[in-house]
Amino acid sequence: MNSLDYLDDLRVYMRKLEEMGELKTINGADWNLEIGIICESVSWKENPFAILFDNIKDYPKGFRLLTNATRYNWKRIALLEGQIPAETPMEQIKVYKKHGDNTTRIPPQRVDWAPFMENIDEGDKVDIYKFPTPKYHEKDGGRYIGTGCVCILRDPDSGYINLGVYRIMILDRSSLVIYVSPGKDGRVIIEKYARKNERCPIAITFGQSPLLYRAAAKGCHFGDGEYEYAGGLRGKAIEVVEGKFTELPIPLSAEIAIEGEILPGKLAEEGPFGEWTGYYGSGKRPEPIINIKRVMYRNDPIMLADPPFKPLFEAADLGRTAQIWKEVEAAGLPGVKGVWIHGSGGPHLLKIISIKQSYPGHAVQAGMLASQCKSGAYCNRYTIVVDEDIDPSNTQEVLWAICTRSDPENDIHLVKRSLSTPLDPMIPPWKKKDECFNSRVIIDATRPYEWRDQFPEVNESDPILRKKVMEKWWKLLFG
Repeated sequence: MNSLDYLDDLRVYMRKLEEMGELKTINGADWNLEIGIICESVSWKENPFAILFDNIKDYPKGFRLLTNATRYNWKRIALLEGQIPAETPMEQIKVYKKHGDNTTRIPPQRVDWAPFMENIDEGDKVDIYKFPTPKYHEKDGGRYIGTGCVCILRDPDSGYINLGVYRIMILDRSSLVIYVSPGKDGRVIIEKYARKNERCPIAITFGQSPLLYRAAAKGCHFGDGEYEYAGGLRGKAIEVVEGKFTELPIPLSAEIAIEGEILPGKLAEEGPFGEWTGYYGSGKRPEPIINIKRVMYRNDPIMLADPPFKPLFEAADLGRTAQIWKEVEAAGLPGVKGVWIHGSGGPHLLKIISIKQSYPGHAVQAGMLASQCKSGAYCNRYTIVVDEDIDPSNTQEVLWAICTRSDPENDIHLVKRSLSTPLDPMIPPWKKKDECFNSRVIIDATRPYEWRDQFPEVNESDPILRKKVMEKWWKLLFG
């Protein structure tokens, strides 16, 4: 087996997780809340293992659900994108950033047949309930089949194919309801069809290759396709089959694939859903209905699920973190030494950027850019800027910098009316129906530029001397 074959197929990835001792199988769990409680309890532990659910209540053996497999662990995330895990999180971000910069784009390759075509249901045979779909949280508005899925859409103007990860609730056996936050590419595309009063074709996969899922979750700039990006990371084209109904490219690796359409003006109540913020953020609201036309699935299919819970030990989003780093440098910001998205705020709310100050205002500029660049603007709340001696992935160092290098009167900068989402728990219910804005803060936790050379010296040993001493005594102390 090629060392990167696990990127191409969910089943091979599961075998790799087993070899690493990071996969456990649970038999007989109930889809109604029990699976959600198990996933939640495991996800609250540091570096949680992945879980494969089989023999799920009311479902035949072999109709399986894989959870906790694509996040929570930054080393596992690195593996998912074809990288050898580095020694530290910040070194991993640097590798990721360099790898992304050098990635060529390889267009997908069309094939005539895929394993998910082993079983095909159309018309009256369509029943989406045949797949084990949990109700994850007690107050969820329904059963959410779309937490680890990939949605495939075609821009009606340019023909650009977009892959995104959006939440999807089952409405009935042949209908789904999709929620896409404002500003996301998928929403832009769906709204274009609606304005033209045209049906919007959509394909959705459940259980696709882990690499493709990570690419879709990361997202590329509009027009820079996720298929091409994933192919570049893998070093070979992603194989796709053209959908019979939608004519959309569906990845060969999918365990389950559906084709459907979104009709303009056809809405149904969606939500609430326990989201990545740790809250039922968006309530109930009318969202687009997907009419399912075709369901295809492998024998003994595996659904990939990625349900969110209260973010206690969430690993950083490596792709988004590296992208923010690239975007602030592309805007002309010099001296960036590190970027980190802190897991307590999920993938958006809390960002830290480390710089080597070169001029007055450098720190505030860094904070503003990290807070408002494309990959950083969505639902950001706090952006902290630290000096180059602070590791932005080390929470204690960052808190120490805030406590000792920031002055509340001068170093906290408020930005209003920024891009948010109805998922934001701080937006009151009566405002969620409108376009959502939030305020955000830039915290300058760097040494004051005007007298940085006179700032008190840090009380720590010389790194070279410390390394020499610890090489001598490490085994006795920690061995």
